[in-house]
Amino acid sequence: MSPYDQDLPQNPANHAPLTPLAFIQRAAEVYPDRLAVVHGDLRRTWGQTYTRCRQLASALQQAGVGKNDTVAVMLPNTPPMVEAHFGIPMAGAVLNTLNTRLDPETVAFMLDHGEAKVLIVDPEFAPVVARALPLRRSTAPLRVIHVADTLFSGPVSPLAGDDYDAFVASGDPGFDWLWPEDEWDAIALNYTSGTTGDPKGVVYHHRGAALNAVNNVLDWDMPRFPVYLWTLPMFHCNGWCFPWTLAQRVGVNVCLRRVDAASMLDAMRTQGVTHYCSAPIVHGLLVSAPAELKAGLPAGIQALVAGAAPPASMIEGMEAMGIHLTHVYGLTETYGPATVCAKHEAWGQTSVGERAALNARQGVHASLQRTARVLDPDTLAPVPWDGETMGEIMFRGNIAMKGYLKNPSATRKAFEGGWFHTGDLAVQYPDGYIKIKDRSKDIIISGGENISSIEVEDVLYRHPDVVAAAVVAMPDAKWGETPCAFIELRAGARVSEADIIAHCKQQLAGFKVPRAVVFGEVPKTSTGKIQKFELRKRAGSVAAIDV
Repeated sequence: MSPYDQDLPQNPANHAPLTPLAFIQRAAEVYPDRLAVVHGDLRRTWGQTYTRCRQLASALQQAGVGKNDTVAVMLPNTPPMVEAHFGIPMAGAVLNTLNTRLDPETVAFMLDHGEAKVLIVDPEFAPVVARALPLRRSTAPLRVIHVADTLFSGPVSPLAGDDYDAFVASGDPGFDWLWPEDEWDAIALNYTSGTTGDPKGVVYHHRGAALNAVNNVLDWDMPRFPVYLWTLPMFHCNGWCFPWTLAQRVGVNVCLRRVDAASMLDAMRTQGVTHYCSAPIVHGLLVSAPAELKAGLPAGIQALVAGAAPPASMIEGMEAMGIHLTHVYGLTETYGPATVCAKHEAWGQTSVGERAALNARQGVHASLQRTARVLDPDTLAPVPWDGETMGEIMFRGNIAMKGYLKNPSATRKAFEGGWFHTGDLAVQYPDGYIKIKDRSKDIIISGGENISSIEVEDVLYRHPDVVAAAVVAMPDAKWGETPCAFIELRAGARVSEADIIAHCKQQLAGFKVPRAVVFGEVPKTSTGKIQKFELRKRAGSVAAIDV
């Protein structure tokens, strides 16, 4: 045995499990009076925020929540959502952020599958929760806690439950929160559509959350004390780990209940925003906003875009506003962005069209991810770096999920051969940069959210007059992509587009409803398999309808 392996054991003095919870503790100890949260007229410092997070953790423990218990939240980008990212895991529990755009049936499934013991809900989403709770199959008790928000102006649902602020106030402000025993302990649960209509529960560990939070700093060159505008939903991959990143950088969380151009631009101007992230649709809102709304913006705002590649018009529009756009790529299973289209100084000397082509690539692996490669999905051999040979994007390293909750077969398949298989088909260029060419998973990315085509097809097949159905992505100037449905009807049936849309609206969240319906024979192979590649060609020329 090597002398480097003898009598040199790990101990509490030289080894501690990685956790992003450490970041808020340091922020509060070193910079207690620095501003942490802005929400309307509300202002809270890092010292105050840390205290509230400890109180939340204490109150949860008093309510019987312990290690590996699930606490679900259905919240917009408001202060309680920031607190949830720290207070819930401080109790040893697992944070499950629910997509606020989901339908009651899916919410009920997630509450049951994740075995949530507590649900914290904003008044805007109380009506959805009220319809979801009776649909639960589980008989286990679920404690509901309501958040009151002065910026919410809608009707308040009569959903029974506790008051959030009173619940937090009942906790001990000096609570000695739980550092994870192992950095592999679960910190968060995020549901994704995956390759089927059944949501899969992606489990994050403390190590990955901490490393990706730091990775955001490294790959974005994020300085201390940034002012971050919450346009990206915190329910989406835990806001790409930015709640924890901002604690590490002692930044300001500028909360935003609802995303629109006027609100974003006003916040950028009045709060001195330096950073924000979002899907292409949000950046597009800013580019197309009236000129008077753009006046007086801070110089040099940094923005990340994920999803569809930014077109030349968006890059040009962002540059005109003084906003620097960086393209990133990732999945729920990789804590959000795991590659970045790292820029080179020489790119700045090229035309906007050439920059758009360079920035359209998904880029290279993140600094704290071991690697990202395009591999032959059958042999796992690297494809040539020629920008032409197709393969599948695969990741290996620190920033990958633990696996899928209660789904060992899907977990094994995802990690087959020691790589995380994304299902996204791409090429790799001579400089190592990756660019997606197609998706092996029939997932439609609309406004940054994943839609399973299989889920939509399943609903279409429930219509009594539908004999064949296929759903593919169609280009959309606003959302990037939206679902387009191709349908064969039974002989003699008289069904309109409006009928199909109404049928889907009864069973799907609004953003999953097809924006176009095309009737006719669906092309199939000799064995009866629907030829989706042919439908994708057709979808490019189909006109969307207002749903």
